[in-house]
Amino acid sequence: MAASAELRVDQLPADPLLHILSFLSFRDLINCSYVNRRMNELTKHNPLWKTLCSKHWLLTDADRVLSGTSWYCLFRQYYRDLGRYITYYPVLKRAWEQLKTFLQQRCPRMIASLKEGATELELNNIEAQINGSLPNDYRCSYRIHNGQKLVIPGLMGSMSLSNHYRSEVLLDIETAGGGFQQRKGMRHCLPLTFCFHTGLSQYMALESAEGRHKFESFYPCPDQTAQDPSAINMFITGSSFLDWFTTYIHNVVSGDFPIIRDQIFRYVHDKGCVATTDDITVSVSTSFLPELSSVHPPHFFFTYRVRIEMSSKASPEAACQLDSRYWKITTSDGNVEEVQGPGVVGEFPVMRPGKVHEYSSCTTFSTHSEYMEGHYTFHRLANKEEVFQVAIPRFHMVCPSYREPAGRTKTSSNYMSHLDDNGEEDCDGDSDSSAT
Repeated sequence: MAASAELRVDQLPADPLLHILSFLSFRDLINCSYVNRRMNELTKHNPLWKTLCSKHWLLTDADRVLSGTSWYCLFRQYYRDLGRYITYYPVLKRAWEQLKTFLQQRCPRMIASLKEGATELELNNIEAQINGSLPNDYRCSYRIHNGQKLVIPGLMGSMSLSNHYRSEVLLDIETAGGGFQQRKGMRHCLPLTFCFHTGLSQYMALESAEGRHKFESFYPCPDQTAQDPSAINMFITGSSFLDWFTTYIHNVVSGDFPIIRDQIFRYVHDKGCVATTDDITVSVSTSFLPELSSVHPPHFFFTYRVRIEMSSKASPEAACQLDSRYWKITTSDGNVEEVQGPGVVGEFPVMRPGKVHEYSSCTTFSTHSEYMEGHYTFHRLANKEEVFQVAIPRFHMVCPSYREPAGRTKTSSNYMSHLDDNGEEDCDGDSDSSAT
């Protein structure tokens, strides 16, 4: 600041603001009374302030008119309140606005569950309560929206199986603070989400401890084979709050996660995972379920959703019925299993032009990744003797990165289980949906 205070404004180039900004940080600009006084006189109406307000605070002309102040004063006002978050604010504010625009169109009831932003004082009080510091990206997001009310559906995604349902709520700061963990195996961990149905939470590590990295997010997974009952393995979901939250929102607003019955479902679809045979197209999306999985013993649970669609341009004579399925399943350790059986999840869908049939099934493996591929066998309704096969594209199922607690003695297990009597299980009962 000593060098900054010695600047002589009358010796600066034609646009003094550009020169001053090259020397000073934003904190200097706000705190240096000498520079503030001269900048007020010389640059109060410089158009660069409008650019800075748009870049860092996402403010518009309408915001400026509503404030009744200059762009310079508006920048200072926002900086006083949110200056510590200037690196994160535009990214998180834009993500929140994109999410709300999407929800208003596709899942409007979720909008009402969002809470107003927390204050600096409220965030400071939580830090005092847990005797720890919250990362600035987390604080910044909670200044914009303080999580959501404890309602269903949860903002952070849903998943359903025939006997299992989950929907994760983004916790408000007060509830998160109340769930702060200091027990062995989960020290310095703050919950980010909560599921009423499973009791499952995603956590953020506020310190590097017990095999975790500072500020990464994860699902805890008890180590059932360790001698220490408090040993926790972790399925990693993000390297920081910013990474975790913005990645999720991108998947939602880009359409990568499907909307089913006004809820966000965390199925991941590889855009290349589509196969068309004549008039029938098959595509597959997948999801990993951490609450039904474990690292020790190795038991990785996946669900997959299959969409079968007949082109609306197909001729009526192309109508057909599914008779059977064939799967070839390959695990990362090279094991191959073949599964054949009648129908899909106990059904034999009839396909006509424009018809869509969707179903979900699930599988477990003792390796961290696998891929499946195969075909369906159909017959024509007009001629049962005309039998043909429709390709199922290869799709991969890979569990998230996982980490073991520090100092654990590694064990191994080798087994594979497929969850159905003939290779599939009806998981959500929403098959034979209409085309949308």
